Amino acid sequence: MEILQLLPANFAYVIFTYLFSWIMLCYLGFKVGGARKKYDVKYPTMYSDKEQVFNCIQRAHQNTLEVYPQWLVFQTIAALVYPLAASVLGVIWVTSRFSYAWGYYTGNPAKRMNGAYGYIGYLGVIILSISVALQLLGVF
Repeated sequence: MEILQLLPANFAYVIFTYLFSWIMLCYLGFKVGGARKKYDVKYPTMYSDKEQVFNCIQRAHQNTLEVYPQWLVFQTIAALVYPLAASVLGVIWVTSRFSYAWGYYTGNPAKRMNGAYGYIGYLGVIILSISVALQLLGVF
């Protein structure tokens, strides 16, 4: 049986959401690379003792990487049954990571909360994943 026959009809939207998330991760990574050069922070140093803005740029990327694996798991589980809803929620989460980073890039860590709306997408795919699990258990 071909894999395409196993996936829901609208799963292509989910794939595009994954691609969007890859673009976001590349962008955040490039920003850290540029900040390393600008603020003269050499590898393998993770944080600067002198440059708060560098630390904020680095932290925006690192925090995104910390939550990304969990988002991928829940995004995938939710998308197997609810591909369109999962895609919309995924786009909300990915877009929020840009807002989160741009707020952080100001050097004022409180502005990272500009991306707090991403919890709609993140918690949304968690709730949909729970729904998928309950359906598999025959609860509804």
